[in-house]
Amino acid sequence: MNKLALAIATWFGCGFWPKGPGTAGSIGALLVAWPLIVWLPVQPWHFAVLALIVTPVGIWASSRTAQLRNTKDPQIVVVDEVLGQWITLAGAAQLDLAHVAVALLLFRVFDITKPWPVRQLEALPAGTGIVADDLAAGVYGALVLSLLRFVVQF
Repeated sequence: MNKLALAIATWFGCGFWPKGPGTAGSIGALLVAWPLIVWLPVQPWHFAVLALIVTPVGIWASSRTAQLRNTKDPQIVVVDEVLGQWITLAGAAQLDLAHVAVALLLFRVFDITKPWPVRQLEALPAGTGIVADDLAAGVYGALVLSLLRFVVQF
């Protein structure tokens, strides 16, 4: 079970990227999303559903990996970025390359800057704290994407 937890928590190795593992995790999320966008008739809201389905597994894997690494939030854990990135995609007006790129940019900005109350969610216990702040950053990204739809017809 430890190997499975580590595989999920690092999003199958993305978390071991030496420079910017969080960005690598976000790109890893898009590597799953893009084939779904191209080959299936998915809508943006499907990514929110996918994130909600995977969240309990992500919390478990994050908790287990933190325990194995003996640290509260190991840098190699990027499943939280995957979930937050999918939440951000849910706010897109459509799923084309421009919207996916802006979703990536927005999520990374909110994940790195952690505006209120995102940073406070890190204080939640174990994997819940690891994942919750990125879910919240994803919500901020989705809200901005939705706002762009109405303000500038993006």
